[in-house]
Amino acid sequence: MRGGREARLLNDWQRGFPLVTAPYARIAEQLDADEAWVRGCIARWLEDGRVSRVGAVFRPGTIGVSTLAALAVPEGDVARVAAAVSARPEVNHNYEREHRVNLWFVVTATDAPALDAALAAIARETGYTPLSLPLVDDYWIDLGFDLECLPRGARIRLSQGPAPRVALSGTDRRVIAALEPGLPVVTKPYAAIARQAGVGEGDVLARLARWLDDGVIRRFGIVVRHRELGYTANAMAVWDVPDTDVDRIGEAVARETSVTLCYRRRRVPRDWPYNLYCMVHGHDREEVRRAIAGVAAWHGLGRFPSAILFARQRFKQRGARYWAAA
Repeated sequence: MRGGREARLLNDWQRGFPLVTAPYARIAEQLDADEAWVRGCIARWLEDGRVSRVGAVFRPGTIGVSTLAALAVPEGDVARVAAAVSARPEVNHNYEREHRVNLWFVVTATDAPALDAALAAIARETGYTPLSLPLVDDYWIDLGFDLECLPRGARIRLSQGPAPRVALSGTDRRVIAALEPGLPVVTKPYAAIARQAGVGEGDVLARLARWLDDGVIRRFGIVVRHRELGYTANAMAVWDVPDTDVDRIGEAVARETSVTLCYRRRRVPRDWPYNLYCMVHGHDREEVRRAIAGVAAWHGLGRFPSAILFARQRFKQRGARYWAAA
């Protein structure tokens, strides 16, 4: 899809999606196309899986709670356990990775008791107790993919510590719940969201603009699925870095353009000693392996205990749902 209007549409509106009454028409103007063509492309990509949704990527910890969780599952039981985990409405991502601790998934909920209840239910339903690895700090979480292979600009963001929870009104929650599945591909999508939430279109647009300005929404736009776009290999690299050094190193690693995610998570003593994570996506395993080796060499990570967990199977991938039904 290199070059051309379709490539520009998919590449350029992964962030900065127009907050106007008719956003698809606004994009069409900039592409010298018509609105029906823009909506047709996005609808087709939603159907074939290249696009997960059009909508908001909220900063972790601002509007609810979440954790990365993991299970060590015998190979012969992976399919059963993965199906049970994926069936939970609180789970939005679920992957098998190449490691003894092999099933990795993200759990989101409205608050800590609800999150704990979801993890407890997974333990009951699967017969395995999840490791819970909550976020301590996010150095770079974006997961936009530059399909033109062009730099997205400098990644300069210092460690901020845990994200502050935002006080949400009942109206805020209804708007978020309506947004979670993604913007509908209609001429006036924000008006459709407003009707579902029981508010005015202007209220929806004002909230989105404020949440973007405040950093509650990390980006707003087309959310792609990497495998369907040719990024068929991905690995999670983890290191056990001294707490005194992890922020400095994490911030440096996050600036590498090959790194799609970089964050610090809480260790689980004896079971999971690692605290620094980075994700690298590529077109093949060797590309990913070279990128991780380069990151480790450039930032002195070779002296720390580490592991590289390549993805083997994807069982579930969608946006987080805090209040909407599964």
